[in-house]
Amino acid sequence: MGDVDVRDQIIGAADRLFYGQGIGSVGMDAVRDAAGVSLKTIYRQFPSKEQLVLGVLAHRHALWTRGIDAAVAQAGSPRERLLAVYDHLANWFEEDDFRGCGFINAFGELGATSSAVADAVREHKLSFQAYVDRLVADAGAPAWLGPQLAILAEGAQTTAAILGTPNTAAVARDAAATLIDAALS
Repeated sequence: MGDVDVRDQIIGAADRLFYGQGIGSVGMDAVRDAAGVSLKTIYRQFPSKEQLVLGVLAHRHALWTRGIDAAVAQAGSPRERLLAVYDHLANWFEEDDFRGCGFINAFGELGATSSAVADAVREHKLSFQAYVDRLVADAGAPAWLGPQLAILAEGAQTTAAILGTPNTAAVARDAAATLIDAALS
Protein backbone atom coordinates (compact mmCIF):
# COMPACT_ATOMS: atom_id res chain seq x y z
CA MET A 1 0.00 0.00 0.00
CA GLY A 2 1.40 3.41 -0.99
CA ASP A 3 1.81 6.45 1.25
CA VAL A 4 -1.22 8.15 -0.32
CA ASP A 5 -3.40 5.11 0.34
CA VAL A 6 -2.17 4.82 3.92
CA ARG A 7 -2.74 8.54 4.47
CA ASP A 8 -6.27 8.26 3.08
CA GLN A 9 -6.95 5.21 5.26
CA ILE A 10 -5.80 7.06 8.38
CA ILE A 11 -7.81 10.18 7.50
CA GLY A 12 -10.92 8.11 6.79
CA ALA A 13 -10.69 6.33 10.13
CA ALA A 14 -9.94 9.53 12.04
CA ASP A 15 -12.78 11.36 10.29
CA ARG A 16 -15.32 8.72 11.29
CA LEU A 17 -14.09 8.72 14.88
CA PHE A 18 -13.70 12.49 15.29
CA TYR A 19 -17.05 13.21 13.67
CA GLY A 20 -18.89 10.51 15.58
CA GLN A 21 -17.30 10.91 19.02
CA GLY A 22 -15.55 14.28 19.08
CA ILE A 23 -11.89 15.04 18.57
CA GLY A 24 -10.97 15.33 22.24
CA SER A 25 -12.49 12.00 23.19
CA VAL A 26 -10.63 10.03 20.51
CA GLY A 27 -7.08 8.98 21.26
CA MET A 28 -4.46 8.05 18.74
CA ASP A 29 -4.72 4.39 19.81
CA ALA A 30 -8.35 4.38 18.65
CA VAL A 31 -7.31 5.90 15.32
CA ARG A 32 -4.60 3.24 15.02
CA ASP A 33 -7.10 0.45 15.66
CA ALA A 34 -9.71 1.85 13.27
CA ALA A 35 -7.16 2.51 10.52
CA GLY A 36 -5.45 -0.84 10.96
CA VAL A 37 -1.97 0.69 10.96
CA SER A 38 0.72 1.21 13.58
CA LEU A 39 1.11 4.38 15.62
CA LYS A 40 4.52 4.77 13.97
CA THR A 41 2.81 4.83 10.57
CA ILE A 42 0.28 7.41 11.76
CA TYR A 43 2.96 9.68 13.21
CA ARG A 44 5.06 9.33 10.07
CA GLN A 45 2.10 10.73 8.09
CA PHE A 46 0.88 13.14 10.79
CA PRO A 47 3.52 14.25 13.31
CA SER A 48 0.83 15.43 15.75
CA LYS A 49 -2.84 15.00 16.43
CA GLU A 50 -3.34 18.60 15.31
CA GLN A 51 -1.86 17.71 11.92
CA LEU A 52 -4.24 14.75 11.70
CA VAL A 53 -7.19 17.04 12.53
CA LEU A 54 -6.05 19.39 9.75
CA GLY A 55 -5.88 16.44 7.36
CA VAL A 56 -9.41 15.44 8.32
CA LEU A 57 -10.64 19.01 7.81
CA ALA A 58 -9.02 19.14 4.36
CA HIS A 59 -10.79 15.86 3.57
CA ARG A 60 -14.11 17.23 4.83
CA HIS A 61 -13.63 20.39 2.75
CA ALA A 62 -13.16 18.28 -0.38
CA LEU A 63 -16.28 16.22 0.44
CA TRP A 64 -18.32 19.38 1.06
CA THR A 65 -17.13 21.00 -2.15
CA ARG A 66 -17.88 17.92 -4.25
CA GLY A 67 -21.34 17.58 -2.70
CA ILE A 68 -22.31 21.21 -3.22
CA ASP A 69 -20.86 21.23 -6.74
CA ALA A 70 -22.84 18.11 -7.66
CA ALA A 71 -26.10 19.52 -6.29
CA VAL A 72 -25.63 22.85 -8.03
CA ALA A 73 -24.65 21.17 -11.31
CA GLN A 74 -27.98 19.32 -11.39
CA ALA A 75 -29.99 22.52 -11.05
CA GLY A 76 -31.23 24.39 -14.10
CA SER A 77 -31.70 28.09 -13.61
CA PRO A 78 -29.50 30.42 -11.54
CA ARG A 79 -32.28 30.62 -8.94
CA GLU A 80 -32.46 26.82 -8.76
CA ARG A 81 -28.66 26.66 -8.36
CA LEU A 82 -28.92 28.91 -5.31
CA LEU A 83 -31.64 26.73 -3.83
CA ALA A 84 -29.69 23.55 -4.64
CA VAL A 85 -27.41 24.43 -1.71
CA TYR A 86 -30.35 23.77 0.63
CA ASP A 87 -31.32 20.62 -1.24
CA HIS A 88 -27.81 19.34 -0.59
CA LEU A 89 -28.23 20.19 3.09
CA ALA A 90 -31.54 18.33 3.20
CA ASN A 91 -29.90 15.16 1.88
CA TRP A 92 -27.01 15.49 4.30
CA PHE A 93 -29.25 16.11 7.32
CA GLU A 94 -31.07 12.83 6.61
CA GLU A 95 -27.89 10.75 6.89
CA ASP A 96 -27.88 8.38 9.87
CA ASP A 97 -24.55 9.65 11.17
CA PHE A 98 -25.30 13.38 10.79
CA ARG A 99 -23.74 15.30 13.69
CA GLY A 100 -23.65 18.79 12.25
CA CYS A 101 -20.84 20.61 10.54
CA GLY A 102 -17.48 18.99 11.23
CA PHE A 103 -15.85 22.40 10.93
CA ILE A 104 -18.11 23.99 13.52
CA ASN A 105 -17.57 20.97 15.76
CA ALA A 106 -13.78 21.22 15.37
CA PHE A 107 -13.86 24.96 16.04
CA GLY A 108 -15.95 24.40 19.16
CA GLU A 109 -13.45 21.88 20.48
CA LEU A 110 -10.15 23.34 19.35
CA GLY A 111 -10.67 26.84 17.98
CA ALA A 112 -9.54 28.52 21.18
CA THR A 113 -6.39 26.43 21.58
CA SER A 114 -5.27 25.73 18.01
CA SER A 115 -4.81 28.67 15.69
CA ALA A 116 -4.15 26.23 12.83
CA VAL A 117 -7.54 24.56 13.30
CA ALA A 118 -9.27 27.93 13.72
CA ASP A 119 -7.63 29.13 10.50
CA ALA A 120 -8.67 25.99 8.60
CA VAL A 121 -12.25 26.40 9.77
CA ARG A 122 -12.31 30.09 8.81
CA GLU A 123 -10.83 29.27 5.41
CA HIS A 124 -13.55 26.68 4.79
CA LYS A 125 -16.33 29.04 5.85
CA LEU A 126 -14.92 31.89 3.74
CA SER A 127 -14.67 29.50 0.79
CA PHE A 128 -18.35 28.62 1.15
CA GLN A 129 -19.25 32.30 1.41
CA ALA A 130 -17.31 33.03 -1.78
CA TYR A 131 -19.05 30.11 -3.51
CA VAL A 132 -22.49 31.45 -2.59
CA ASP A 133 -21.40 34.94 -3.65
CA ARG A 134 -20.49 33.56 -7.11
CA LEU A 135 -23.89 31.87 -7.41
CA VAL A 136 -25.56 35.14 -6.45
CA ALA A 137 -23.53 37.05 -9.06
CA ASP A 138 -24.38 34.41 -11.69
CA ALA A 139 -28.05 34.94 -10.85
CA GLY A 140 -27.69 38.69 -11.35
CA ALA A 141 -28.75 39.36 -7.77
CA PRO A 142 -27.34 42.10 -5.53
CA ALA A 143 -24.20 41.25 -3.56
CA TRP A 144 -25.96 41.64 -0.20
CA LEU A 145 -27.85 38.41 -0.90
CA GLY A 146 -24.78 36.16 -0.68
CA PRO A 147 -24.01 36.61 3.01
CA GLN A 148 -27.70 36.28 3.88
CA LEU A 149 -28.03 32.96 2.01
CA ALA A 150 -24.78 31.64 3.47
CA ILE A 151 -25.82 32.45 7.04
CA LEU A 152 -29.12 30.64 6.45
CA ALA A 153 -27.19 27.53 5.41
CA GLU A 154 -24.84 27.82 8.38
CA GLY A 155 -27.71 28.27 10.80
CA ALA A 156 -29.56 25.32 9.30
CA GLN A 157 -26.55 23.07 9.88
CA THR A 158 -26.25 24.04 13.51
CA THR A 159 -29.98 23.88 14.21
CA ALA A 160 -30.39 20.50 12.51
CA ALA A 161 -27.55 19.05 14.56
CA ILE A 162 -28.62 20.45 17.92
CA LEU A 163 -32.34 19.81 17.58
CA GLY A 164 -32.12 16.68 15.44
CA THR A 165 -34.53 18.20 12.94
CA PRO A 166 -33.60 17.41 9.34
CA ASN A 167 -36.53 19.52 8.09
CA THR A 168 -34.46 22.57 9.06
CA ALA A 169 -33.04 22.49 5.52
CA ALA A 170 -36.55 22.90 4.08
CA VAL A 171 -37.22 25.83 6.41
CA ALA A 172 -33.95 27.48 5.36
CA ARG A 173 -34.72 26.75 1.69
CA ASP A 174 -38.11 28.46 2.00
CA ALA A 175 -36.49 31.50 3.62
CA ALA A 176 -33.81 31.53 0.91
CA ALA A 177 -36.47 31.42 -1.81
CA THR A 178 -38.17 34.43 -0.25
CA LEU A 179 -34.90 36.36 -0.11
CA ILE A 180 -33.93 35.38 -3.66
CA ASP A 181 -37.32 36.38 -5.06
CA ALA A 182 -37.18 39.73 -3.24
CA ALA A 183 -33.64 40.36 -4.51
CA LEU A 184 -34.51 39.49 -8.09
CA SER A 185 -37.78 41.46 -8.25
